[in-house]
Amino acid sequence: MAALLYASRLANAPFEIALVASNKADAGGLRLAELEGIPTFVHSHKGKTRAEQDAAMEAAAVDAGAEYLVLAGYMRILSDEFVRRWEGRILNIHPSLLPKYKGLDTHYRAIEAGDSHAGASVHIVTPELDAGEVLAQARVTIAPNETPATLAERVKLAEHQLYPRAVTDYVSRGSDPDYLYAKVRELALALPETHERESHGSPGFRVGSEKSGKFFAHFSQLHHGSEHIALLVKTSSMDELLNLVETQPDTYFKPAYYGASGWVGLILNRPAVDWEHVADWLKRSWRSVAPSRLTKLQDAADMF
Repeated sequence: MAALLYASRLANAPFEIALVASNKADAGGLRLAELEGIPTFVHSHKGKTRAEQDAAMEAAAVDAGAEYLVLAGYMRILSDEFVRRWEGRILNIHPSLLPKYKGLDTHYRAIEAGDSHAGASVHIVTPELDAGEVLAQARVTIAPNETPATLAERVKLAEHQLYPRAVTDYVSRGSDPDYLYAKVRELALALPETHERESHGSPGFRVGSEKSGKFFAHFSQLHHGSEHIALLVKTSSMDELLNLVETQPDTYFKPAYYGASGWVGLILNRPAVDWEHVADWLKRSWRSVAPSRLTKLQDAADMF
């Protein structure tokens, strides 16, 4: 927690600590947070159900305006319902090179297995313990005659370097063009008979043959004076385009170059992008130009 706190105060840090919360009133992190002027919250789990404990902690986090939950020594297992409500927004650090050694006694298990390295992993929290997507890892060499205690000390040093960097990368990826493009590319190329081709200096996606295929999407990165990183997709009409832009300006805009042809910009560098919504737009735009033989096959596939 201390490593995260001080990392948040470095120049250009993309996150700040809104609250430090614990189920233990004597947790050292609470004293440090108070010293540094950060709000704190304590709610003992004793005599409470897991759901009651989670509800209290969640309410405090929401009241503090937290957008992410970062576990830093919080040893309570979270309820499935709680984790699902915060899906993709809870991070944890685990003292092993996941998927090895989930759970406890990780250093002892790594030494007993004869591993050359131990380490730490930052991962997304999911209902299954220590099973979420691994975001970053740090490897620590296991020395001859190593003990769990001596190994734990070195792994802790690695954790202090790893966790702030992993959190920084994760909370920043919504404005990272490479990350956003990779997400769009994966969704676009999953559609039948699609391929990638550059258009006017930007990546684009076409359906059909290399020779006669038609564009159904473009990835726009601050092009033509736009402040947005966006996915450009085809609307049904200019009326629909203008209505989307007028009623949902935080989500849509009229592209300077493509707007006159009925393409709308779906803003990607904004908070809480719904990637299912992005996928739906890609599929709809794909359908608007795909050959009928492909749309009929897709209709049949959708029935199942």
